[in-house]
Amino acid sequence: MRNYILQRLSLAVTVMAVAFFGAVYPAVGAEESGQQLVDQAESTFKNFQLDPKMSWMRDHLRDAKAVMIAPEVRRAGFVLGGSGGRAVLLARDPATGTWSGPAFYTLATASIGFQAGIDRSETVFLVMTEKGLNALLSNQLKLGADLSVAAGPVGKGTEKGMTTDVVAFSRSKGIYGGLNLDGTLVKVNSEWNNHYYDKMVTPPDILIRRTVSNPRSDRLLQQLAQTATR
Repeated sequence: MRNYILQRLSLAVTVMAVAFFGAVYPAVGAEESGQQLVDQAESTFKNFQLDPKMSWMRDHLRDAKAVMIAPEVRRAGFVLGGSGGRAVLLARDPATGTWSGPAFYTLATASIGFQAGIDRSETVFLVMTEKGLNALLSNQLKLGADLSVAAGPVGKGTEKGMTTDVVAFSRSKGIYGGLNLDGTLVKVNSEWNNHYYDKMVTPPDILIRRTVSNPRSDRLLQQLAQTATR
């Protein structure tokens, strides 16, 4: 009974977190908001690309099936809290090595405990398996339950291999890997996708079939391609 109550409470807090971060990032002006997120993702990826502690991420980008970039993940709340933000997903064609996207997503995590204040972190996820990419093409999933996720190695001695669906790298005020992403709900943001491409689209349309594109994301795609070929 206790576990059932905790599960129901966690679900309720997750719903609250989704609603909260939906208010922080309103759908009004979704096309321009989407472009702003793409621009922020470009800046975030560049920060990680230039960070000497992110050598594992750079070295294994060529092996990734996809990359998800969340320029700002916020943690907010007091007794009941949650974390969340917006993210873009870009996929790599294994045959050509070219990248497609972005597709837009919302992140939300429920947490129960004594929290105070608001923390912010920028996060880059390397999706290392076909299972991981296929799961992200669905409407929603939960990290740690539907997909395995591990914090990426940083700094010296990062040559070790990783056997997980998703490898996550996060930075917050100079702290690396301090974000617990287990239980994070990853949900497709259909409204932002539709606005950004000016038609109704799904993540498979954007990332696999490549039936749509937006030239305003070219710089981010080129940045990924250049890093993956080094």
